[in-house]
Amino acid sequence: MLSKLIFVTLLVVLVIAAIPYGTVEPWWKAAFVCAVFVICILAIVDRLEIDGAPILLPMLALSALAFVQTLSLGSQEIAGIKVWNAISADPFQTRFFALQMLALTAWLALLYRYASSESRVRVLVYTILAIAVVSAIFGILRQATQHQTGFVLPLLRQGQGYAQFVNKNHFAYLMEMAFGLGIGLAIGKRERLLMYFALLLPIWMALVLSNSRGGILAMLVQIVSAALLLSSRWISQSTALRVVLLIVLVAGVLFGTLWVGGDRLASNFENATRELNASEAAGVSRNEIWRATLKMFAAHPIAGVGLGGYWIGITAYHDASGIMTPQEAHNDYLELLSSGGLIAFAIGVWFVVLVIREARRNLSLNGSYLRLGAILGIIGVAAHSLVDFGLHILINAIVFLALIMVATNRSNNAYAIR
Repeated sequence: MLSKLIFVTLLVVLVIAAIPYGTVEPWWKAAFVCAVFVICILAIVDRLEIDGAPILLPMLALSALAFVQTLSLGSQEIAGIKVWNAISADPFQTRFFALQMLALTAWLALLYRYASSESRVRVLVYTILAIAVVSAIFGILRQATQHQTGFVLPLLRQGQGYAQFVNKNHFAYLMEMAFGLGIGLAIGKRERLLMYFALLLPIWMALVLSNSRGGILAMLVQIVSAALLLSSRWISQSTALRVVLLIVLVAGVLFGTLWVGGDRLASNFENATRELNASEAAGVSRNEIWRATLKMFAAHPIAGVGLGGYWIGITAYHDASGIMTPQEAHNDYLELLSSGGLIAFAIGVWFVVLVIREARRNLSLNGSYLRLGAILGIIGVAAHSLVDFGLHILINAIVFLALIMVATNRSNNAYAIR
């Protein structure tokens, strides 16, 4: 009974985290951290046995690094104010990051323990798909009918963000992950293809209508990756046939995407080059932000400016008018490098290597289509993170960790699709 209660509670936390703008405000994040730690207390009572320990180690190491970045290195008085010196430019935010990373590590450990059976994996996957479908339908309705500030949630402004998210790119992350899972289900159970197609249709439509360039490109990367992985299994003798299949598939998706997105999407892609090289005076272009981020890394190459402290550390290197100071690097890899230095980047590489190794090995096991779907979702996030920061949003982070659990869990009987 306690095991079932913990699993259901994990699902409830997942659903609730998706509602308040994807959990972006500090007090919602704090509520998530507290909820996970309360579940951990129940798990300890239930004699928690942690699986997937190798993948948890890099996450624990990143939490430890963040905590070290907040340690006091002495203090000094500036204009009569006592200033706390530390590696981090914002010790408070870095310590909050450490707590969030610990909570996410505990979340992944709980999933390995309580969501690894056959029935529970399916329930977890369907819950993620249900969240994505509801969000997609809500986004389409909001786009079609909203005429003033407030649409179910009070802070949603007309023409800003998509669905319950205040940023359309953050919404796209959730759609990409669900889209990958849906492809895996459709491939693994082709007699239910129409049902899974019905699930994927609103997700795909909302992703296109959200007008997120990064999301659409990530979706195309997912489709190409799926075609390459499947064609290597089904059409291993004919390279030419694989190439033709890939071209036809990508062309069909591009046509459908442009047809649904219309002139608005086409104009958005036409503006990509201009926005990438926007006014240097305003300093809002991605090129300018990335150059400033690399300058900050060069000045703090070992331990960075503090995980969570990017927003204040960048002010010393962002050579612009100050009209708009970047809060994120718009590239999760660069932000990890600049915020945690080479130490954090090495931890990130360690994490990626472990996930790839475990996922690749599990693909050879029976019933691997759910794993394939999870891997496609992870690939979409990896591609989109080159130009955005969607994993900073808590719902995206916990869904991403759920995909990692599905892809790397070693239980061979947990993925039989019924």
